Amino acid sequence: KMSDYILSIDQGTTGTTVLIIDKKVNVLAKVNNEFPQYFPKPGWVEHNPEEIWDGTVKTINEALKKAGINGKDIAAIGITNQRETTVLWDKVSGKSAHHAIVWQDRRTADYCTRLKKRGLESKIKKKTGLVLDPYFSGTKINWILKNSSRAKQLAKKKQLAFGTIDSFLTWKLTAGKAHVTDATNASRTLLMNLKTLKWDKSLLKTFQVPAHILPEIRSCSEVYGKTKNVDGLPDGIPVAGMAGDQQAALFGQACFAAGEAKCTYGTGSFLLMNVGKKPIHSKSGLLSTVAWKVGKSVNYALEGSVFIAGAAVQWLRDELQLVELSSDVEALAASVKDNGGVQFVPALAGLGAPYWNPHARGMISGLTRGTTKAHIARATLEGIALSQYDILKTMEKDSRKRLKKLKVDGGACANNLLMQFQADVLNCQIARPKIIETTALGSAFLAGLAVKFWKSQKDITRTLKMEKTFKPKMKPMARTSYLKTWQQAVGKVNS
Repeated sequence: KMSDYILSIDQGTTGTTVLIIDKKVNVLAKVNNEFPQYFPKPGWVEHNPEEIWDGTVKTINEALKKAGINGKDIAAIGITNQRETTVLWDKVSGKSAHHAIVWQDRRTADYCTRLKKRGLESKIKKKTGLVLDPYFSGTKINWILKNSSRAKQLAKKKQLAFGTIDSFLTWKLTAGKAHVTDATNASRTLLMNLKTLKWDKSLLKTFQVPAHILPEIRSCSEVYGKTKNVDGLPDGIPVAGMAGDQQAALFGQACFAAGEAKCTYGTGSFLLMNVGKKPIHSKSGLLSTVAWKVGKSVNYALEGSVFIAGAAVQWLRDELQLVELSSDVEALAASVKDNGGVQFVPALAGLGAPYWNPHARGMISGLTRGTTKAHIARATLEGIALSQYDILKTMEKDSRKRLKKLKVDGGACANNLLMQFQADVLNCQIARPKIIETTALGSAFLAGLAVKFWKSQKDITRTLKMEKTFKPKMKPMARTSYLKTWQQAVGKVNS
């Protein structure tokens, strides 16, 4: 008998979520556990891979208990993950050689500048679809290999493994049997050739990364290995779906046709558009990336990322203490009729697409004696929405497709004020699905397709329901004036 459920692990930047769903996409359990963040120096962000693994196992067990089922009922496991975060570990002990360096970490900014000065950026961009930025894994691997004596020793002995978090979790789930990654995660390393979907020798040479530490690149939907020696899980469950979080969300939103797009509002926000079977190279600072590879078929996407979205609200909560809970920000922002002239450019970790300025910093302007915390809360939500505007306009230009509807997901899309304002400034419909955990859903779908739990992508599309659609209500003149003040503010931050 076919087991009845799919278990999806969504290993994110601040926490791990496990989702258990059935064939009709009913969510039996959703459990999230946060884990510690380490900031050894300004601009540095690290995770402890052991804490991520222990937290993942704990979350799996809590989810099984909550769903009232045991591991034998699981047909397959899907994994989706924070993407560029870099782990190097010992192939023998399975222990990490250094803390994981998180995608938000900026420590390799000077190294990127040196590579740009050597004139390498255009070659790298052509091969990978990416810009030369500390965001991606290649420069992080280089840093660990130079700065960690443990990693150096292990590399000498050919005992070192590299992976993004998907690789590390699959390795752990299969007791070291599978050292793999999928095409979406590999496309974020600066080391994979976007056309061949293989590791590129000349890029490995540029970043001084030895080939023997790399995982094998596989499709997003196939059996990579089976569980072994995992607390609370029986041996033999197929680990069968894998995609980086943003690509998983695109798949989970069933954006299967070219021109369909989604925006995920998490720690950062990420707008992806499916562009079809050929990569489109952006002329204006967007990334070309793999959307997914299922069987032999590859879809590509254009992507724009803003490093700070939900994290700006966390900042209001934790550092400024303007709200007690992140969810309080909507009511606070709605208590004033407008931003009172306050602008907030949330570049708290540099500017992402389409500017790519790692040295930019956040800015709140337009403050007066009459400014209240409600104005700042409102300006924060507006800043998150306005950041998407720059990306979407660029995306429409690059893809020559006009977006009529944007599907949304991620924690902050539950904020109605933010979503209405997003529809207003983009002047397009915003569609919010019933299940906003579309990242976890995407990896569940990919795993389910691999073990024939669902027959086809059509089968999946039928199961998805929209919960609410936001239509633009703002008058064109108001929109124009908002965008003008926003562009001026970004100009100051980017100068």
